[in-house]
Amino acid sequence: MSKLNAALGRINPKLAARVERGLRRVPFVRNLLEQQYSSIVGDLDASLHPYRGRLPSYPRLPKTGRSRADILAEMEMLQAEEQQRWRDGYVSGAVYHGDAGHIDFLNRVYALNAQSNPLHFDLWPSTVKYEAEIVAMTAHMLGAGETSGPIVGTVTSGGTESILLAMRAYRDRARAERGIERAQIVAPASAHAAFDKAAQYFGIELVRVPVGADYRADVGAMAAAIGEQTGALVGSAPSFPHGAVDPIPELAELAQARGVGLHVDACLGGFVLPFARGLGYDLPDFDFRLAGVTSMSADTHKYGYAAKGTSVVLYRGEELRRFQYYAVADWPGGLYFSPTFAGSRPGALSAACWAAMVSLGEDGYRSAAARILATANWIKFWVAQIPELVVLGDPLFVIAFASPTLDIYRVLDAMTHRGWSLNGLHRPAAVHLCVTLRHTEPGVAQRFIDDLRAAVAEVKANPSTTGGMAPVYGMAAAMPMHGVVEDMLKRVVDALYRVE
Repeated sequence: MSKLNAALGRINPKLAARVERGLRRVPFVRNLLEQQYSSIVGDLDASLHPYRGRLPSYPRLPKTGRSRADILAEMEMLQAEEQQRWRDGYVSGAVYHGDAGHIDFLNRVYALNAQSNPLHFDLWPSTVKYEAEIVAMTAHMLGAGETSGPIVGTVTSGGTESILLAMRAYRDRARAERGIERAQIVAPASAHAAFDKAAQYFGIELVRVPVGADYRADVGAMAAAIGEQTGALVGSAPSFPHGAVDPIPELAELAQARGVGLHVDACLGGFVLPFARGLGYDLPDFDFRLAGVTSMSADTHKYGYAAKGTSVVLYRGEELRRFQYYAVADWPGGLYFSPTFAGSRPGALSAACWAAMVSLGEDGYRSAAARILATANWIKFWVAQIPELVVLGDPLFVIAFASPTLDIYRVLDAMTHRGWSLNGLHRPAAVHLCVTLRHTEPGVAQRFIDDLRAAVAEVKANPSTTGGMAPVYGMAAAMPMHGVVEDMLKRVVDALYRVE
């Protein structure tokens, strides 16, 4: 298989993909691959299903219902077991605030609004107030007060939905205004995978452009990739893999000059970067203060410190936003419309988002950003002092590091054995830590550096250790047969839904 991978890696990617599809139809090759999939997924089974054998499982409805007290007791036990790592700051991202008082406050807000549904705005007009004000507050934070026209948007279920909705809006605008049936989006290689998902879902052609040596979008390469079918460009502030803020001013100027849109994915940075410059960090404009920026996404459930399940997508003007909406006038069920993908939505999440934003205010977000950025600076400095590691680019708070001498995925596994949940990256092979308020607590950053030094020393002393996620990431990084890796990942998803 390794010789086949090497051979495929030397030919044209499109031809390699065709050869790969043909090979996967050969029974012998297909059986060999299935054996490898089963082996890899089998090795992960214990971590995917840690409660198997410890708790009752339900492949069908129980004949009689369990008592509420029993159910709550079991859930409280699971919560106590699962919250320890994230409360202690052993995770990258995932839980961005985590303070017990803040969580209790959001839970009370959720309970008060548990039955509300923005689809039925006549019954719950409070959700109209909450969502309109969430959008307005986010827009103002991202430069709406310094633009000539309105900045509008909607509340979504998360960053992926925000990105998908924006890409659908650009596709439909290109179709309506320019007669383009298959719109093209030009994005740097570091842009979030949600842009690939949008391309698959909506029949968009996504053109991925390599990033520069600093892991930021290459403006010249982006310009060269623009064609007659291009509907929009993409920039990140910052990118998920490497934490690099793309050159948004230059991309905005390019978008304006070429008459296309520019979406800035600020899902990670939307509630940190607006305060960074005031705190003394060197950061150019990245939002609607730039005339070429036509849409943005910002996750309220990340550094906005709302409960999981909310994000905001913003547009320069109502006309572009309308391409996002769904409306039908000839359905027997009546007139129907929805602003986002979902029909019914949990109004309680919007209420909790609004409550988080209003309770924190500008001062609260500024203080949180100051703590996060200072801690990230400290961690970045000390990671760079470990001889076997190198920090990628010049990140602000998402710190990616690689190793020129060690298998970085084995370092990732060694950190996992020490209780850490970090993000593995590839192309290039690397690991990142997304710094949150959990990491600003006393002693957490020092513990991360101490454990990282120990993990590097362990891998250096035992470079041939096997097991864990290292083989999975290693296969994904080395194999040009992307379809094989994607098939394996789908087997992992299959395993998540398996009840025994």
